[in-house]
Amino acid sequence: MSKIYDISVAINQATAVYPGDPKVSFTEKKSSTSTLTEINLGAHTGTHYDAPRHVFENGKSIDQFSLDRFYGPCKVFDFSHTEDSVKVADLEGKNIKEGDIILLKTSNSNRGFHKFYNDYVYLDGDAADYLVERKISMVGIDAWSVKQKGGDDLRPHLSLLEKDILILETINLAEVTEGKYLFVGLPLKVDGIEGALARVVLMR
Repeated sequence: MSKIYDISVAINQATAVYPGDPKVSFTEKKSSTSTLTEINLGAHTGTHYDAPRHVFENGKSIDQFSLDRFYGPCKVFDFSHTEDSVKVADLEGKNIKEGDIILLKTSNSNRGFHKFYNDYVYLDGDAADYLVERKISMVGIDAWSVKQKGGDDLRPHLSLLEKDILILETINLAEVTEGKYLFVGLPLKVDGIEGALARVVLMR
């Protein structure tokens, strides 16, 4: 029987969000027969995808990607030793092939997601270009953003999304070791927007 690893970050009213993003709020409404909760949050809350429209006005929205892009074999690489960013030197020598789903584990996962950290480990711009050259399908990282907070190098978004390479952010890989897994991470079925929350699991 397969072991299932839930790598999603829980959504609640204490969920840490990227500075400037809407904070999560729940408003419970009761009637004589039922309870209904109104939820306010941004499309980039918790575990979520970035689609090209996130940075390109005419880029694809999340609903324009076929479901087979969100399911399949994936490779987890452990870069917990890196201090600031995942660089080309970290990726060189790894078995990265066209169409791969690549997940990057860093020290972010071990530190946790209960609060936002400005110094989270991110994907270096040169490393983003390296992944683009290998024509991967998706890259995921255990950070609130694939790029450095406040950094001038926008390639981790621009280079990847320009080639319709999906970006998955805020995944928790603390319990996951390096290796191959089956990836299942369907986005919410919302039309026309630049990203979407997802429940993502790995199976082995």
